[in-house]
Amino acid sequence: MSKDNYTFSKLEEICARFPNNPAIVFLGEGISYRKLKEWIDRFATALHALGVGHGDKVMIYIPNCPQWVIANFAIQKIGAAVVPVSPIYTAFEVEYMANDAEVNTIICLDTNFGYVNEILKRTPVRNVIVTNIADLVPFWKRALGHLFDKIPTGKVERKPGVYSFKHLLKSHPPTPPKVTMDPATDLAYIMYTGGTTGFPKGVPGNHLGEVTYIRDIMEDVIGDKTTPGRDVVLMINPLFHIMAKGFMIAFGLNFGNKTILMPQPQVDAILKAVERYKARWMLGVPTLYRMILENDRLDQYDLSSLKYCYCGGDVLPAEVFRRWKEHTGEPIYQVYGSTEGGHVAYSRLDSEPDANTVGLPLKSRRCLIVDPETLDPVERGDSGELLVTSKENLKYYWKKPEETKRSYVEVMGETYYRMGDFLSEREDGQLQFVERTADIIKYKAYRVSASEVEAVLQDHPTVVGACVVGVPDERVGERIKAIVVLKEDARGVGGSELTKWCREHLAPYKIPHYIEFRDMLPKSKVGKLLRREIREEERRRQDG
Repeated sequence: MSKDNYTFSKLEEICARFPNNPAIVFLGEGISYRKLKEWIDRFATALHALGVGHGDKVMIYIPNCPQWVIANFAIQKIGAAVVPVSPIYTAFEVEYMANDAEVNTIICLDTNFGYVNEILKRTPVRNVIVTNIADLVPFWKRALGHLFDKIPTGKVERKPGVYSFKHLLKSHPPTPPKVTMDPATDLAYIMYTGGTTGFPKGVPGNHLGEVTYIRDIMEDVIGDKTTPGRDVVLMINPLFHIMAKGFMIAFGLNFGNKTILMPQPQVDAILKAVERYKARWMLGVPTLYRMILENDRLDQYDLSSLKYCYCGGDVLPAEVFRRWKEHTGEPIYQVYGSTEGGHVAYSRLDSEPDANTVGLPLKSRRCLIVDPETLDPVERGDSGELLVTSKENLKYYWKKPEETKRSYVEVMGETYYRMGDFLSEREDGQLQFVERTADIIKYKAYRVSASEVEAVLQDHPTVVGACVVGVPDERVGERIKAIVVLKEDARGVGGSELTKWCREHLAPYKIPHYIEFRDMLPKSKVGKLLRREIREEERRRQDG
């Protein structure tokens, strides 16, 4: 296999095979595979002209839109690595990640430019490429959107080092440089996930690891269930998550299918898109499926085209699974994985799924279920912590050796990643979810690191201790609760001040919903915070 443009080779093949087919539909406008390839090549040429090259890191700080897809492939095509982050991160979070990943270029929305501009002098960033969410839709549609105040617009300071995404596409030819890459060692991306020390961890991924699990999905999961070039995929989940990005490529672009890209998870817009475009494939999270089922206008939409609906990111409640099947006549299939392990397991489409299992492991993933203390494998059917490895994947955290030692372990001569989740293996080989680690809170579609929120709270000058847990909530998965201990001389500090503090340092979805004050926190004999005790206490309180 050629090492040239390794990740991009399959998409180039598809663009040549289906040049006139719509690759992406966004805000009602289609972009053909021919146009998508041209824009990727133009943007790759532009990045190269700005001095971005092999081994550099480029942050994508924008929501789902064609610019995200174009940037992702263009960055990788010239041998640089993508650093995708949530568009709702604060300047505090973006600054940390830009410094940690050594980012030299940021692609951002005009509405986020203020955050980026604020951190420039404190980071290695030298290029800022700014776009508006509607930059690539026709002029008349943009004009109407602005006229009726439907398109948010931010103020951008024009100065050296600040460029327009749209202008770069227009002003550069589709002639990117030829770059030779080693798919096993060159980075394709660095994605950030919650850390146990309070700081997000960078998870580096190589081209080989990314391509391998996508190929597994195409061959072993999808197979002949799609007709290349004729199917429709609805893409709602944010592309800065590994689950969504892999799903879009495997189910949509790599089969020449049409991908309907949704900028926000608005239920009526989603249902209208299913009806209008006859979507057959969809990826969601449990909260999204529940929101759809509880929509007052659900019966007004024709969802008969939906055939294969996948769910991931959290435990799928049996009640949601049952109601979806009753309403649509089709089941919900499941996908399971993590930023570190990639896509690990999928429900297969040739058998009826159930809500209790997360599917069979992909062929490139080796899974072990072990005793978390001894790391000895448990008997089939018994519960234990899931370990995952793949010979193609990188097995370390970016510049975090202590975190690496904590999460990657050697078992029987192989290095495995500790998923932290507790599962069991059924007789048919399917993985059954039992319980997740107490360190990760699942709020809506997001994974929130309890220790990251605790670290921010403990940075407040009046806080001496904090414990953050998830409180079960059937609508959103879990809500975030913080137990806080203040200094003895603290006066007049309440929940509103600490909430404001969090708002200044954390993305909105990480801010605690409840703050409770106590005199002390439960800790072990060696001083380790006993977060599990707090979680169990909250469950007992809910049970009455």
